Amino acid sequence: MATQREAVPAGSGSNGRRILVKGGIVLTMDHNVGDFEKADVLIEGKKIATVGPNLKANAEVIDATDRIVTPGFVDTHHHQYQAVLRSLIADALLQDDYNRVINNPGALNAYYQPDDAYIGELLASVSQMRAGVTTSVDLSQISHSPAHSDACIAGLKEAGRRTVFGYSAGQGPANRYPQDIVRLRAQYFSSDDQLLTLALHAPIDAQVWEVGRQAGVPIVSHATSPDVAAQLMALDRAGLMRPDNEYIHCTHFPAALWERIRDTGGKVSIAPAVEMQEGHGVPPFQAALDHGIRPSLSTDVETSMTPDFFTIMRTAFTLQRMFINERRFNGEKNLPLWLTCREMLEMATIDGARVAHLDHKIGSLTPGKEADIILLRTDDINVFPLNNGPGAVVTLMDTSNVDTVFVAGKIMLWKGRLVGVDLKRLRRLAEHARDGILSRASYRPNLLNTCCPRS
Repeated sequence: MATQREAVPAGSGSNGRRILVKGGIVLTMDHNVGDFEKADVLIEGKKIATVGPNLKANAEVIDATDRIVTPGFVDTHHHQYQAVLRSLIADALLQDDYNRVINNPGALNAYYQPDDAYIGELLASVSQMRAGVTTSVDLSQISHSPAHSDACIAGLKEAGRRTVFGYSAGQGPANRYPQDIVRLRAQYFSSDDQLLTLALHAPIDAQVWEVGRQAGVPIVSHATSPDVAAQLMALDRAGLMRPDNEYIHCTHFPAALWERIRDTGGKVSIAPAVEMQEGHGVPPFQAALDHGIRPSLSTDVETSMTPDFFTIMRTAFTLQRMFINERRFNGEKNLPLWLTCREMLEMATIDGARVAHLDHKIGSLTPGKEADIILLRTDDINVFPLNNGPGAVVTLMDTSNVDTVFVAGKIMLWKGRLVGVDLKRLRRLAEHARDGILSRASYRPNLLNTCCPRS
């Protein structure tokens, strides 16, 4: 006989509503607060009120027995609009296939209508939220018109997840990039005290960076080659590399540029799975760490790789250790330290929040911060018997272990089920969008074999 599922606690995230997450293993990602083998987290409204053992409070209790309680994961680089084309080009290389099929002028990107952008944003947000990713830096280069930008924002709002909307260039005559950021700032982002905040997704271009700075938003840029590194060094000589810059990939960078990123307070996002798969270069974790920079983690494109953060953490963890192990085998001395599972969780949470310019709000279970919290099951067969908390999250778990998700104190996933999401509608709209894009582009996907045959 099936067991009855508990009702979702009502009113979570609303002013004055108190919820006590009780009796879990608590990994706060705040060294001052500390971690606990068994403790409670008191949420009041949208914020964390208290963390500690044996808390007493007049609050609704959520039993966190057999749960690890951590901050939600932060994805610092995700082209969310592409979710409707998931795994379309899973065998792709960056220059040979991805740009040709998806991103270049006249490629599939060009055939998106505003409704397609809307459902791509909604699908990516909801599916990642179900997997414990409570924040994303969305870089959807689909703003072919102001209507496309508005549709993206509508999808993000409907999802209810925390997102930095990195306004990006589109294609075609109705493209208003980058000047339309002024309208977007006034219309949707006049306050920074909301789930959606604004950034400018920009090329390595001083004039475009200035547009973003005039709007008072962070600058997010892709950088993947020695040529781009040289362009960045030129901007640095003009004093334009600053703490508001986020640099993505950072492959093939010379030591001098890493020093300038560090010294100017720049932020780094590494997408290890896609970088290795598509050929961006070796994910530069060690170069960043060697220069005193804690990078964040990101997923990049769903056309080629999962947006699941358990996969991303494991990829980064094993990659960094592989290189150190090989250097050790070859007799090298005075090696860098191996990353630990705890440090990998920090990259996925507080370091991600820092790169997204949100660490004052989220990224750790610190009293006063907003309650972006996930509960991870340890009583599933892929985890029990539990022997180490961070190790279980990074090396054993997958999305099936995500039990409950809070965003700003509001329950978005409860006992493994999304709250208030019509999955049938979501699938119907996603498939309709995909079919329309592929039909307009006269692109026929290969359902049974490779997308990208090699001669």
